[in-house]
Parts: sequence; C-alpha cells; structure tokens
Amino acid sequence: MTTASPPIVTFYRMIDAAPAPVRADRSGLGSLPTRAYRHCDAVTSAAGFGWHIHPPCDFDLYWDGSQIQWTCDGLDQWLPLGAAQFPHFRARFDAAAPDAVKEYSPPFLTAIQEPGVVQVWTGLAVRTAPNWSVLLRPLANLPRHPGYEPYEGLIETDHWFGPLFTNLRLTRTDQPVRFRTGEPFLQLQPIPRMAYAEAVLNGPGMVENLEAWQDVDWDAYHRHIVAPNNDPNHQPGRYAAEARRRRRAGCPVTGTA
Repeated sequence: MTTASPPIVTFYRMIDAAPAPVRADRSGLGSLPTRAYRHCDAVTSAAGFGWHIHPPCDFDLYWDGSQIQWTCDGLDQWLPLGAAQFPHFRARFDAAAPDAVKEYSPPFLTAIQEPGVVQVWTGLAVRTAPNWSVLLRPLANLPRHPGYEPYEGLIETDHWFGPLFTNLRLTRTDQPVRFRTGEPFLQLQPIPRMAYAEAVLNGPGMVENLEAWQDVDWDAYHRHIVAPNNDPNHQPGRYAAEARRRRRAGCPVTGTA
C-alpha cells in the first residue's frame, strides 16, 4: 500500500456557518457559452482552477460616498462600519482558544482608510505545503459584480497562518450591495512560489522577430496551426482533447518542497 501525499492546500473553518470551499466550476457556474465549454480548454481550465469561496453569512454593505454601513441576518438596522465582529463569534472563539490566544478573534468586516474599501473575512484560514502560496482573486471568467471589485492578493501561506481576508472596493453608492452564502465571491488558487520568483519574472526569453525563429518553432506552428486547417477531417476542440489527454496521463503533484 502507498501512503497518500499530504494535500497541497488545507482549509481551516473558523466560523462554524462558513461554507466549505467548492472546487471551481469549469463551466463558469454554467455561464460559459456551450461552444466555449466544449472546445476551449484554455477558458474552462482557467475557470476551474482553484476553489470558489463563499461569504460566511448573508450580509449587505451600503456606501453613501462617505460612510459605509452594514447589516446581516439577525440585525434589524443598518450599523456604521468601523470594525465589526461576526455575530456571537467572539465568545465562540474565546471558548475554543487557549489562554494565550483568547481575545484575539479576527474582525468580520473592517472599513479601511481608503474610501469605499472594506476588508472582509471569509471565516476561514488556510495552510499550504512548503513552497506553495495562494492567490485570492475575483472569480475567473465570470462577469464582475456591479457593486464591488475584489483586490487580488498573493499570500505565502506555507509560513504565514491566520484568517483569510480579502479587500473589496465598493463601486456604487446609495444602493445596498448584497452578499449571499449561496453565491461565491472569490476564487482561491494554489501557486508554486517558483512561479512568481524574481528570477522568473525578471528573466523571460524574447525572440525579437520572425527571422529569428528556429526550425523547431516553425515546425510547431505548422503542427498546431497549419496542419489542422488543411485537414478535411479536422474537428473543433482538438487542443481541448489533447490537453485532457495530457492531464489524464500526467503524474500527480506532491506536497514536497
């Protein structure tokens, strides 16, 4: 028998009601055109890369251009937002936490100093295998919500452990912006640290012009572009089918450094 490799990403639920992350949907929650879903592996792979993160409860934000207010299930009024705890969470946290950690429950919502920007806690924490980070970003290949725009954040969760927050920039005033547990609002993707290392980002190769292309480049272009277009039996979605075959034949990723 073989021992299963430890997961690359482990989620920790802190708020009991917070929905578990859900594997991101390759159909873009059913919003992608059928032709794209069937034939465009680039689009569906991006849509399905990572997990969808849902709000930990139903809540609303309201920005009048100056002050942010909020409300949620169980509240019968709008409250001005400074820093707000998730309802009843402080007592729940202190009851479970060791003495050295009591009274350090994270806030649920915080209005930060930039106008219209709110920090929202997902109710989760996350830890990754060595040399893996997480990218917290807007939902891939889905239309943006008309009321807010998430900032993207790259977090080195292999050595930093704490609440999984995001910052949202509210984009409309004088109308409530609604968040519902049944509707994901973020996508979390695992990223190997090598992918954003300075040596990688500062050292891309560049072939300056067509005259500098090598035979191997022209051969690859012919194989992927010219030959399929001259094949009378060519069917759409060849790239998608080949990509799926490569994934099925690929080796599993491990969590080792």
